[in-house]
Amino acid sequence: MKTIEIRISGRVQGVGFRACIRRIATNLGVGGEAMNLSDGRVLITATGEPVILDKFISMLYGCPRAVIRDLSQQEVPPVAYAEFTIQRGATSTAREIQRS
Repeated sequence: MKTIEIRISGRVQGVGFRACIRRIATNLGVGGEAMNLSDGRVLITATGEPVILDKFISMLYGCPRAVIRDLSQQEVPPVAYAEFTIQRGATSTAREIQRS
């Protein structure tokens, strides 16, 4: 198992993108969370087997109405998640500011 953070820019807020992310994650058995960032990007933290995480990322491009312009990812210390959740709001967290 590994945990990655994914930052996505483009038309990714206000188009149902986080709900689509959650459906994909749930179907693949990926745990984690997705949240809107105040700069218009979406931040995803995802935990799963490496091959499943690769599939998860590739499936994000199929979310209807969302247009992904840029996607960056980095491995972070492992975090155990019971499920995949959507975090509400577009506020900057200390973690977001630190890793930007």
